Amino acid sequence: MSAPERQIQLDVRELPTHWYNIIPDLPEPLPPPRDPEEGPSRVEQLPNLLIHECLGQEMSTERWIEIPGELRELYLQAGRPRPLFRALGLEQALGTPAQLYYKSEFYSPTGSHKVNTALAQAYYARREGYKRLTTETGAGQWGTALAYAASLVGLACTVYWVRAVYNWKPQRLGFMKMLGADVHASPSPRTESGRKLYDRDPNHPGSLGIAISEGLEDARSDPGAVYCLGSVLNHVLMHQTIIGLETQKQFEKIGVYPDLVISCLGGGSNFGGFALPFLGDVFTKGRKTRFIAAQSQSAPNLQGEYRYDFADHAEITPLLKMYTLGHRAEMAPIKGDGLRYHGCSPILSLLRHLGFIDTVAYPADERHVFEHALTFLRTEGFLPAPESAYSVCCAMDEALECKRTGEPKVIAFNISGHGFMDIEGYREVLGFDRETASEKEWHAVLGF
Repeated sequence: MSAPERQIQLDVRELPTHWYNIIPDLPEPLPPPRDPEEGPSRVEQLPNLLIHECLGQEMSTERWIEIPGELRELYLQAGRPRPLFRALGLEQALGTPAQLYYKSEFYSPTGSHKVNTALAQAYYARREGYKRLTTETGAGQWGTALAYAASLVGLACTVYWVRAVYNWKPQRLGFMKMLGADVHASPSPRTESGRKLYDRDPNHPGSLGIAISEGLEDARSDPGAVYCLGSVLNHVLMHQTIIGLETQKQFEKIGVYPDLVISCLGGGSNFGGFALPFLGDVFTKGRKTRFIAAQSQSAPNLQGEYRYDFADHAEITPLLKMYTLGHRAEMAPIKGDGLRYHGCSPILSLLRHLGFIDTVAYPADERHVFEHALTFLRTEGFLPAPESAYSVCCAMDEALECKRTGEPKVIAFNISGHGFMDIEGYREVLGFDRETASEKEWHAVLGF
């Protein structure tokens, strides 16, 4: 019997030529954005807020959207296609009959999957004549990715960064600035929506909803600027389907298909990008795959209400039908702060509502999640981002359940980013100090 393949690669000539748009394959129509009962029309303002090409993709009913040749070259420059790994070391450590496979989005130049849509949005923005991009960021991965993409195509970039994370990630702040971005802790005194909160409390921890409002308001005040969103909307998830499409080809190469697809979820871009092509197989090919979104109890939006809500704190966006905790919900900061968002992508919310997506929310102290991530580090050698640690943790928990039941499931999970700039967060949560902790204490933390 031949040894299992530890790494499954694609040739650069196998890079997908189209993104997958799940809209025509959904079991029922996606509820459209709508306006609130009072105030100006947010829907009519969408063409003034978003890149026109992206807005067209948002509304498209075409199953396949072509990736322009120049953009495919940028994807190749960013290191696509990315490997799919068999986690043989982790399987052995867990003693599970499950097969564990993980996609390596941490090989991105900025350390996360966010580059996939950042390059697309920056490319289209330049083509439409914009000079500056504005955005929000939570964990910092999206802000870094958009700064990177803007630098490659020659655009300026302004980032509003959730203050709770801005304050503890100086290395990532430096990275964004090296890429040429203008970065501001949010809420900031630069915008009306930010100033209202900043004047009340200059140390306000902020949230993605607040930072989105600031990015939108900034772009709206400058004809040469356009707002770019890092998650939630259909065009963003569609750009990210390059992850799942590559993974499908890799599984096909080894004659394997996943029983279980897992990733972490905040707004939904990495979960959607990884899972939507496989969900498409459920709807068009009758596959029986199960899907789990791993979240934090700090912001378990998929356990909220399924209703129309604003995507931002200041109510600039249209109302979206989604699972939400409320657009002004107060959510305690966590180290995996990219998961701390009040709402979930309308597409993923619909699929959750129809019973196709399960969810698990881990304790907000994050210790259980980070202990699993360190076990992964010691067995596989890669340090996941705090958000990705939730994906790792869920996959490990499911593998241990397979150990209990004896089921040899194939489990696929996405590691959406690396944790090289997040070690301080791990240190704070786990309470270790490598210079003074004994090996016995260190191994106890790692779960050995």
